Amino acid sequence: MPPRPSAMSLIPQDFIQELLGRVDIADVVGRSVQLKKAGTNYKGLCPFHTEKSPSFTVSPSKQFYHCFGCGAHGTAIGFLMDHLGLSFPDAVRELASQVGMSVPEMPQDPGTAQQVREQRSLKQTLQEVLEQANRFYRDQLRDNRRAVDYLKGRGLSGKIAAGFGLGYAPDDWQGLARVFPNYEADILIQAGLVVGRDTQGETIEPGDLDGRTIARRYDRLRDRITFPIRNTQGELIGFGGRILDQGEPKYLNSPETLLFHKGEELYGLFEGRAAIQRQGYALVVEGYLDVIALAQHGVGHAVATLGTACTAEHVKKLFRHCGQIVFSFDGDAAGRKAALRAMEATLPMLGDERSVKFLFLPAEHDPDTFVREYGADAFEREVGRAQPLSVFLLDTLANGLALDTAEGRAQAIARARPLIGQLAESALKAQIIGEFAKRVQTPAAELRQALTPAQGMRSPKRDSGENDRRPSPSLAARRASRMLTPRTDHVQVHAQTAMRILLAHPELWDSLSSSQHELLMHDGSTTEQLARWLEARLDAFPGMSASALWESLRLDGLLEQAQAMGTADMLDADPSVVRQDLFGALRWVELDRIERRQDELSRGGLIDEASKAEFRSLLSRRRELS
Repeated sequence: MPPRPSAMSLIPQDFIQELLGRVDIADVVGRSVQLKKAGTNYKGLCPFHTEKSPSFTVSPSKQFYHCFGCGAHGTAIGFLMDHLGLSFPDAVRELASQVGMSVPEMPQDPGTAQQVREQRSLKQTLQEVLEQANRFYRDQLRDNRRAVDYLKGRGLSGKIAAGFGLGYAPDDWQGLARVFPNYEADILIQAGLVVGRDTQGETIEPGDLDGRTIARRYDRLRDRITFPIRNTQGELIGFGGRILDQGEPKYLNSPETLLFHKGEELYGLFEGRAAIQRQGYALVVEGYLDVIALAQHGVGHAVATLGTACTAEHVKKLFRHCGQIVFSFDGDAAGRKAALRAMEATLPMLGDERSVKFLFLPAEHDPDTFVREYGADAFEREVGRAQPLSVFLLDTLANGLALDTAEGRAQAIARARPLIGQLAESALKAQIIGEFAKRVQTPAAELRQALTPAQGMRSPKRDSGENDRRPSPSLAARRASRMLTPRTDHVQVHAQTAMRILLAHPELWDSLSSSQHELLMHDGSTTEQLARWLEARLDAFPGMSASALWESLRLDGLLEQAQAMGTADMLDADPSVVRQDLFGALRWVELDRIERRQDELSRGGLIDEASKAEFRSLLSRRRELS
């Protein structure tokens, strides 16, 4: 990836996103161009070329300007740069001053640029150190009979342990000194591998080493089974450790580091992405061993939070891989409480194409013990009986209240305001309100009014003429074909079409399955880099708007590549139309992938049952797509 210009890279991405969310591009452009209302947009004479009839449009909803005459396009930041000749930092400062925001420090001296390079280098070094430790832990597991017997006692095979990279941290205060001769190096503390304490005995956090005197150092994980934790790109970012005998804490995770943030990561997501896509849902369990035991029994689509309650970031990440989440909790009071927190985290992300369920196993079981005793089929049957979120929500609202009294019903409505208010307007929300109305014996229309105050002000209704300018499918198709870069490989053309749509409408990325993500990220063309970049960007900043994404492309030196593909021509297209074009393009990409794999299998002679079965499976999928 091209290096970022230093002055631009010093402005945080989240600040750019917030800034573009606050400014009104119509106001910004309107200071230089006379604009007139045209439906939901504004029109005017283009300031970038001479014209008599207005072809310059500004979209407040999408925060973009676009000229159909000369092709000029961009965000409010881009307009100030192109029209007023401001630099990127100056354009950001100007916009920030207009909305009362303070721009983070943007020093441009060589020393600061060096700091940026050093942090990038530090991340790489941290990952290398973690990988070294991981190799050491895995070697230790092979040589420690007690640790091996513990895993066998938990029903785990050597194959599954190797697949998840399990290891063993020896019962030694400074065991890592065997692999790191310079045990005094601060990088071991920064990676979370070693605990440092000051002269007062206080723990020094990995990011708080400057100026601190370290009086004592020792391994964080000792006499524990180690579980390497990887991000969605497969990079090692931390460890979990499980004690072998009795003791507290039973589980111990890496601390917060430059690489590891437990409120954002999920154990097993990297290993289980393909299974999650196949099954169509992710199963969220409570522990590492639950994930591994389920995978050994063929339930490979389980993930676990890392010693923390489920967060909104966890939910966003999962919904990028599937449309349904099933949470598995103990049936006791603690499990119900955890389920309530999970429900609250998911409510803002729910919609008609997403669903959440809650699985409460018998009190004497967790997923690990249940699947070992009864098998995967019995466990899947339990999942099939999981409680939909709507039922769990309504039961929670009524819990402990006498709904046969006016007081009880009023209390239930009061409970409902902060919860139902988080749901986006959808058929699901209407159904939940309808069911709740029956329980509290209140007409649905009146109930909606009773729930409204706590929901805050809703955005105004769309202008009745908003859809008047919606382009027809044929127009969208013509635009797509007009902007194709000349290539002999028609599959790469389809991949470009898909990427052009996704960069202009990033919200569609979440509507794709993980296998479709993989298609774009491994298609072997120039779109592969953009697809990998897009996944990483939306992983870091879920819900990023198209305008913020546009400026993110600029910051990462990829804007010209996106523009050359004709991405801007998709900005004003209707999402429902281009969504069809997107899935059509991906269909062709997948067909090509299938055909190439079938050719490989045929050249191999189809001499074993596995290759024959795969060929038949591909043939079936090819027929579906055709």
